[in-house]
Amino acid sequence: MSKTILPGSTIGILGGGQLGRMMALKAREMGYRIAVLEPKSGSPCGQVSDVEVVSGYDDRDGAKKLAEVSDVITYEFENIAHETASWLEENAYMPQGGELLRTTQDRFVEKASIQQAGLKVAPFQKVNSKEELIHACEEIGFPAVLKTRTGGYDGKGQWVMKESSDIEGIEFPDVACIVESWVPFQKELSVIVTRSVTGEMTTFPVGENIHVNNILHQTIVPARIDESIQEKACDLGKKLAHDINLVGTLAVELFLEGNELYVNELAPRPHNSGHYTMEACETSQFEQHIRAICGLPLGSTELLKPVVMGNILGQHVEPLIESISELGSAKLHLYGKDEAKHNRKMGHINFLASSTEEAEERMTRWKLWQ
Repeated sequence: MSKTILPGSTIGILGGGQLGRMMALKAREMGYRIAVLEPKSGSPCGQVSDVEVVSGYDDRDGAKKLAEVSDVITYEFENIAHETASWLEENAYMPQGGELLRTTQDRFVEKASIQQAGLKVAPFQKVNSKEELIHACEEIGFPAVLKTRTGGYDGKGQWVMKESSDIEGIEFPDVACIVESWVPFQKELSVIVTRSVTGEMTTFPVGENIHVNNILHQTIVPARIDESIQEKACDLGKKLAHDINLVGTLAVELFLEGNELYVNELAPRPHNSGHYTMEACETSQFEQHIRAICGLPLGSTELLKPVVMGNILGQHVEPLIESISELGSAKLHLYGKDEAKHNRKMGHINFLASSTEEAEERMTRWKLWQ
């Protein structure tokens, strides 16, 4: 049963990272109070919250404390213990539920669910040993990618195999895995869809994503694709949202091969590739998410200006500070993390311009990423 959660109420957030922080900042602008559950005090989200529950994600006592102080609960990443999510679904108001978390935590379950929705994914099989991997690759062919079924992000827990001899160099992980065929894509795209507790649904403009060392480097919007592909990607996102009974935000990562779209991964939350919305759209993905879980009318997702979003990793922080005079009118967002580790996401910058070419040129001209 849906509720309208009015400003002045408290939103509980599972997870204290940068997505929770940006969610909390927008919610506070709208008049909400924030509670966060995170194992470490002073997290990026904790820094801007009213209440910090310092607790593990699998700690029932921590979940109870969050429930006691929250009028509605959401999450900022999907690796929440399923038992915790299930308890909160039954004993508090968490309109997103726990089922989508369970689905997206396991790559095999996720891909099977996408297939059941009638959408395309790369051919895949589950494998639990090197022997099973060899047999699966004989059927799927090469190139192929071995992935752990749970955990893993930014390329972690993944091994690319270009030919059969590459299998020998892999020390098979001591966890369940899947192997999938490599899609010879022309572009990586993403679409972010939001669905309210009322059933109202919107999509944001499709982003074109460029990765470096398996980490998102930049998102270009509008994506440099035909209008028909834009529409197909948005329709695909809406179909998935409807089929899985989404509440909140879903990021759908896609491969474009020719005129075909393959679903690569799902993220049931605001997403790195949606950070461009913070200045470039009438409503950001974070505000839209808060509106959706609180039962408020969804905002317009109109793109106000072309934009390129660039990620700031740990190795970029010192050069950024030294060259801050080059920022100009670009929009800087730093996440308040305590240590700038190599390849750790520390922030992002949105470059807005009259065209994506101009925005990309502005980003390239700044030597920060070279």
